[in-house]
Amino acid sequence: MSLGVRILVVLASLSGLLGVGLSAAAAHITGGNLTTAAQFLLFHAPALLALVALITVGAVSPMVGQVAGYMLVLGLALFCGDLSRRAFSGVALFPRAAPMGGIVLMAGWLLVGISALLPARA
Repeated sequence: MSLGVRILVVLASLSGLLGVGLSAAAAHITGGNLTTAAQFLLFHAPALLALVALITVGAVSPMVGQVAGYMLVLGLALFCGDLSRRAFSGVALFPRAAPMGGIVLMAGWLLVGISALLPARA
């Protein structure tokens, strides 16, 4: 397994870890935005692991699959980071960070689908 794919596994585990932590915080501290951020992190953690599995077995194009995975991680960082910062401090990460993160997430998911249509390994 390449270093890039291994890093995706680590980032998937971080997504799960943060999702559980934010879920607890949302239940005890606040709600709304924090709950949404936690759910996005928890939903994407197994999706990233599944993408790594697809890359590893050669079911998807490795290059496009990795780019898709990193786009998903970037989208999560922007979207969930903005919602979390707003929940904890009332301040945005930067203007339009959450919508930008959502668009990057959608593009990442589109690339996941494209990676299945392109030649995988020979």
